[in-house]
Amino acid sequence: MAAGESESSATASTAPPAEVREELARASRELEAAEPREIVRWAATRYPDRLTMATAFGPEGCLIIHWLAQVAPHTHVFNLETGYQFRETLDLRDRIARRYGIEVALERPETTVEDYERLHGGPLYRTDPDRCCGDRKLAVIRRVLQNFDAWMSGIRRDQSPDRAAAPIVGWDHKFGVVKVSPLANWTKAMVWDAIVREDVPYNPLHDKGYVSIGCQPCTRAIGAGEDERAGRWSGTAKTECGLHSRG
Repeated sequence: MAAGESESSATASTAPPAEVREELARASRELEAAEPREIVRWAATRYPDRLTMATAFGPEGCLIIHWLAQVAPHTHVFNLETGYQFRETLDLRDRIARRYGIEVALERPETTVEDYERLHGGPLYRTDPDRCCGDRKLAVIRRVLQNFDAWMSGIRRDQSPDRAAAPIVGWDHKFGVVKVSPLANWTKAMVWDAIVREDVPYNPLHDKGYVSIGCQPCTRAIGAGEDERAGRWSGTAKTECGLHSRG
């Protein structure tokens, strides 16, 4: 399939044609040894006006925005604003806009937090966090990705079992678009080395023990020796909101 042709017509339940799968697999193999900034450049060239990036303003996302500002500053970048985010996270969005001239779009659910909690008799994140994530994240990203052929994320393979097999480039069956993960084969240490070296803005909560930051009610700081994602939905078996989980 030629560059620029739409791949967003495929639904999340339908696999793309064999030639598309072969193209993506070949690109992923070729980019495995590439620097992340070059992967970002490749994605912006391959999907010029049909590429977007989702960020929760984690260190990986901030680093990708740093590179986007250098190679493709007009790429659409968005954040899933659930209404439950930390003030520090939203303040970081403003710092990024001032630094790079990239204003990350805040994509919101159809209902406000107040209406949502009134509808469900209180905070649903306490009783059914999967439903809360589904309504306030997954439904929103599905709506956004209908307008694009590919999206970039900052996931790393070493973060969790769900992410361990993530290709650099692959088909996202859940959302029916191409998914590009420029930092898939990087480590946490490599990310932070680059952030310090290139003076990339980051969330100050990281300096207070918050390693993985999501919605405020479902995020805590972690202690020494704890898993990187132990602070998310602590006390439950849940480790993913569903954006990057298989299936």
